[in-house]
Amino acid sequence: MSNLPTLIADLALILLCAGVMTLLFKKLKQPLVLGYVVAGFLASPHMPYTPSVMDSANIKTWADIGVIFLLFALGLEFSFKKIVKVGGTAVIAACTIIFCMILLGMGVGMSFGWQRMDCIFLGGMIAMSSTTIIYKAFDDLGLRKKQFTGLVLSILILEDILAIVLMVMLSTMAVSNNFEGTEMLESIGKLLFFLILWFVVGIYLIPEFLKRCRKLMSEETLLIVSLALCFGMVVIAANTGFSAAFGAFIMGSILAETIEAESIDRLVKPVKDLFGAIFFVSVGMMVDPAMIGEYALPILVITLAVIAGQALFGTFGVILAGQPLKTAMQCGFSLTQIGEFAFIIASLGVSLHVTSDFLYPIVVAVSVITTFLTPYMIRLAEPASDFADRHLPESWKSFLARYSSGPQTVNHENLWRKLLFAMARIVVVYSIVSISIVAISFRLVVPVFRENLPHFWASLLGAVFTILCISPFLRAIMVKKNHSAEFITLWNAHRANRAPLVSTIVLRMLIAVLFVMFVIARLFKSSIGLLIGVAILIVILMVLSRRLKKQSILIERKFFQNLRSRDMRAEYMGEKKPEYAGRLLSRDLHLADFELPGESLWAGKTLLELNLGKKYGIHVVSILRGRRRINIPGGGTRLFPMDKIQVIGTDEQLNLFSEEMSKEAYVDSDVFEKSEMTLKQFMIDADSAFLGKTLRESGIRDKYHCLIAGVERGEEMLMTPDVNAPFEEGDVLWVVGEKEDVYQLVGQKN
Repeated sequence: MSNLPTLIADLALILLCAGVMTLLFKKLKQPLVLGYVVAGFLASPHMPYTPSVMDSANIKTWADIGVIFLLFALGLEFSFKKIVKVGGTAVIAACTIIFCMILLGMGVGMSFGWQRMDCIFLGGMIAMSSTTIIYKAFDDLGLRKKQFTGLVLSILILEDILAIVLMVMLSTMAVSNNFEGTEMLESIGKLLFFLILWFVVGIYLIPEFLKRCRKLMSEETLLIVSLALCFGMVVIAANTGFSAAFGAFIMGSILAETIEAESIDRLVKPVKDLFGAIFFVSVGMMVDPAMIGEYALPILVITLAVIAGQALFGTFGVILAGQPLKTAMQCGFSLTQIGEFAFIIASLGVSLHVTSDFLYPIVVAVSVITTFLTPYMIRLAEPASDFADRHLPESWKSFLARYSSGPQTVNHENLWRKLLFAMARIVVVYSIVSISIVAISFRLVVPVFRENLPHFWASLLGAVFTILCISPFLRAIMVKKNHSAEFITLWNAHRANRAPLVSTIVLRMLIAVLFVMFVIARLFKSSIGLLIGVAILIVILMVLSRRLKKQSILIERKFFQNLRSRDMRAEYMGEKKPEYAGRLLSRDLHLADFELPGESLWAGKTLLELNLGKKYGIHVVSILRGRRRINIPGGGTRLFPMDKIQVIGTDEQLNLFSEEMSKEAYVDSDVFEKSEMTLKQFMIDADSAFLGKTLRESGIRDKYHCLIAGVERGEEMLMTPDVNAPFEEGDVLWVVGEKEDVYQLVGQKN
């Protein structure tokens, strides 16, 4: 009999415990995350009454894979464009909450005399609310459609992003054990450099790769390719000094911009659920009941700090962002728990060996308590806001009413700020890409040239190759935005603007010259004057080159096309309004969708026959039919049942159109009566008008709208009629049709 490997036996125990606990917690309507934690506690060596995992090292490896899948799945649900959409309110609130909660956590840790790294990691753990638990609580309480929940979910999106940044910073601090400002700035700079580089290169290459391979992609190959990309980025991130979870998140966020994002998310979900369950079970395995009893006071204090701190700082952050007191308190009270990111940050501290053993079980205990209290805190928000409104001084309430801006936003951005911000973004992004190309060229390409060619020719070829590769990006740095509407408006507005505008061009050309000088100086020894002259000449040639201009435009166009591919598909399928719909609002026009009911009398008619524009004043922009979209349909286009029609019009025109469409779909009771089908038999006698005629000649179907279901002839049983055989005397015809038509036919038989 063969021995079962320890890993398989441990996995069987873990999944058995997890399966039982998830069923139990599902029955109790509690988050499954807590069920996994309890399952880990039951399977841990700390529980003497149940079987225990034999090799926790293997489980730790599986748990690390679980973190990778959790962050990869989180990245798939995230989009970099969401940061722009969440608005300033969520940004201000999230940053305020995280900063204040980190300080609060550090203060609590120091009050117990814990080590500095324990205090810092504790601050990071209690700063992030649990997205999973809040989603579940909102669903259970039926609050997903409330106004404040949208703001809470926007704050959670930003907290997830900032949690990734915080993990990178904590890893850097733990490894270097250095808290100097220069060290932190260097880490943040490195993080931003690689974040922008990976995002830009990933968005440019990966959607194009998936598009070219789409015909070869089955569900199986798509899953394998996406996981290969995920773990490839994990390895790259680890080799550049970042955590594996950070790499998984970055690849997930890149794939989130592709058309295949929904399919990848669906395919990865079972794998993520499996390894995620193992991770959360491993969290429970590290909980020592004896340690929880020993640290009962810190658990209680940290729990109170999480609840009070999130409620207070969450409310303060949302008020600071300009929201009313009631909305702010509803948001703050909804965030009063910690969850999956607390576990991930705790696991990071354990893996780096920088946190004490007691911190992990403390955080797990706090998470369990705050999770159970979350629904009650959400319900408490409204009574608490009413209480605060009754007892606040009138001067405070007046101040908050004046300060509150509600959901409206006002854009006072001037042209200079818009232009300079756009120029800075272009310079930073293209400089990062150029730096990466130069580094790769010097590290991989130039050494190959030097191994196979004389030194001078190798250096010359290396310089030409490198400069050609970076030239489209250098040209974009120098030329982009020089002919934009903002630049031209400022140039024509006042003569005083021209000198600063010219200086922006000169400064960007200087950046391009420095790039070229650096490449040449690294490969050749020459005087500074010659170096500057050659660099300036090359830069001028870049600006004048029409071919380079075309290449630069194509690269940028391809990038933005890939970035918008998912939105473009959503617009095509009618799942998202097109961009121009927002600009119609300034003219009191709206783009609205209407679905043609299946019973509508408009079905089967052409747009010309319906004449919708003249009757109702609306314009039909598109017709969505299944997976097909007909833009700007002509008058000969027919409407079919269940077509989705996109029309432009004013509120009054759209309301009138909607009412008329509903009327045309109304079916009166007499219509049901008239359309009732019946079956009758009648005999062909000597005086019948149909005697000697074939079925085709009789006109029974065309004239009377009836159907001959069968014919009885003599002793023969009911048979299928032959359209070319004439009716004979004594034939019995079985007729099917609407009542009126059948009675008319039977009445005309003689």
